[in-house]
Amino acid sequence: MSVGLAPVRTRLDNGVTCLVKTTTMTPAVSINLAMRAGSSADPAGGDGTAWLLSRMIDRGTATRSAEDIAESLDSRGITLTTSVTRHLFSLVCTCLSEDVEPVLALLGEILMAPSLPDSELVTRKREVITAIRQDEDNPAVRATEAVMGLLYPDGHSFGRRTKGSVGIVEGLTRDRLFALHDARFAPRALTAAVVGDVAASRATAMLERVFGPWRRPAPAPIPLPPPAARVTRQRLVIPMMNKTQADLAYGFTTMARSDPAYDALWLMNNAFGQYAIGGRLGDSIRERQGMAYYVSSVLDADVIDSPLVIRAGVSPANVDRAIASIDDEVARLVRDGLTPKELDESRRYLIGSLPRALETNAAIANFLQAGEFFGLGVDYDVQLPNRLSLVTLADVQDAARRAMSPGLEAVAIAGPYEE
Repeated sequence: MSVGLAPVRTRLDNGVTCLVKTTTMTPAVSINLAMRAGSSADPAGGDGTAWLLSRMIDRGTATRSAEDIAESLDSRGITLTTSVTRHLFSLVCTCLSEDVEPVLALLGEILMAPSLPDSELVTRKREVITAIRQDEDNPAVRATEAVMGLLYPDGHSFGRRTKGSVGIVEGLTRDRLFALHDARFAPRALTAAVVGDVAASRATAMLERVFGPWRRPAPAPIPLPPPAARVTRQRLVIPMMNKTQADLAYGFTTMARSDPAYDALWLMNNAFGQYAIGGRLGDSIRERQGMAYYVSSVLDADVIDSPLVIRAGVSPANVDRAIASIDDEVARLVRDGLTPKELDESRRYLIGSLPRALETNAAIANFLQAGEFFGLGVDYDVQLPNRLSLVTLADVQDAARRAMSPGLEAVAIAGPYEE
């Protein structure tokens, strides 16, 4: 029986979760520190606060300047990546095994005690505002953000823009960034994954030295209500007449990652809009009908009803035909389900892709973080092939019928198109 990744999972006395996996692929170690303080933690009226904090957090600490931090990382050939998703605020890097102890100490200081200097804030706000304006000029981004707003309306955190708006970001202050940090950054909100050429006992001891003394109360739960029930199809057009291509986003809210039917939904979506060059959607709309520059569907696993969004780029003349074709494919999937061949190919692809997805230390660390966040267990990589093998055609069709209700979808169109 395969033992799989078998990471060592421990919980420090203060609540920090530690995930350590020793590998000997290269003399390097990947560090992934994930705080449960993503964009869903943004305060009311402060969309983009977590995102701006992620641009500021490495610009100084209580004992180091931005130049000190940059020199410490650059001299070791390290690139530090900070990222924000709906739920997680992450610091990620890979270093040589010989550098892991000082690098982990540095990352811990950045995470726990940033100084957020005003001298850096103006520059970082300017960079974020530039990124927001680039997004506002991108039809694909506009369509996707719009459909999320339709799927998760009434101020729901999933329907808000992760980077915020120009007006909000301009008004964010150092005090507001500190307020988010004080409210959300705490030991019980942190999962630290260390993967690479370091003994598990040594890595755990290092994590204890860095984070063990940290004391802060556990943050209050972030309210995540289910999305409002949909009663009709919604359609939103964002005219961008200076563009040459229209981008479509066509979505549903489905089920939580913890739902027992999620594996069937995952297999369904892979066959429907992911496999090969876009699954069934790509074969029909892009290859046979020649209507789309690209088309695919993305199922974004989440702790509440997960969004499934079909995205396509089309000529403005083909917008209505493409939407009608998506309507037809959704209705056919719900009515008939997958074919045995589609299910078999999708299952073999997902099972076969798992080893390839775990070829690097950084990929393993990310996989462990996802498993911890969703409570999948440290043996999830071992259990997954069997779980997928048990899914039947009937399971897939039931999942499709639950997740995709023709006539209740949300559709957003951005580009040189008007009703």
